[in-house]
Amino acid sequence: MNENLNTLFERLEKFFRTETVVGNPMKIGEVTLVPIIDIGFGLGTGGGYGKDEKSSDGQGMGAGVGAEITPNSILIIKGEEVSLLPLKNKSSLEKIMEMIPDIVSKVKGEKEEKNSCCE
Repeated sequence: MNENLNTLFERLEKFFRTETVVGNPMKIGEVTLVPIIDIGFGLGTGGGYGKDEKSSDGQGMGAGVGAEITPNSILIIKGEEVSLLPLKNKSSLEKIMEMIPDIVSKVKGEKEEKNSCCE
């Protein structure tokens, strides 16, 4: 049981890193987006010994873990301007949806510039 718990905690330690909570920055044109993420988890263990109806000895042990990862907000960096866009309410999600066409057109424009300059 101890070996299983040690393995479980080692894997959790690798999972709960700074990069898990503060995502990798994404550069889109002149704007850098940095996702901020909420993480929650629960852990339970148990074990016991006993005898059955035939007086046979027995033992049982178990462990389990569950986790939830949820986007919290996006840090937006444009030049010297920095803002935080929370994602917890509907209006913030609507703002992001409104930004998507502009972001896509900028990415397409950058790809076209790179292709035309190298031909």
